[in-house]
Amino acid sequence: MPPQRSGLDEDVVFRALAEPRRRAILSLVASVELPAGKIAEHFEVTRSAVSQHLQVLKDAGLITERREGTRRLYRASEGTLVELRAVLEGLWRQSFEMARDVLEADSQDAGDAAAG
Repeated sequence: MPPQRSGLDEDVVFRALAEPRRRAILSLVASVELPAGKIAEHFEVTRSAVSQHLQVLKDAGLITERREGTRRLYRASEGTLVELRAVLEGLWRQSFEMARDVLEADSQDAGDAAAG
């Protein structure tokens, strides 16, 4: 049984998460809202590069941006992370079902061979 489809664009999300710095950024803003400058302090790349990573994460729906005066504050998008978790749990469940089916088929084949 395939995982249930959601509003999540899985390809865009997985491409965004394929880059280690983006995963690190997502971890930074998972539980706290941070301005772009504070996020940039954690990386040895230009602020422009961090800004590009933030844009990719935002385009994937993984983070949200809120403006406060001249600052832009970023936080993980709880709704998208919930959807992503459901997708991953569906894949996990599907892999267990496939493993169970293989083991049951092997067990049945072994029983047939012993009886024959």
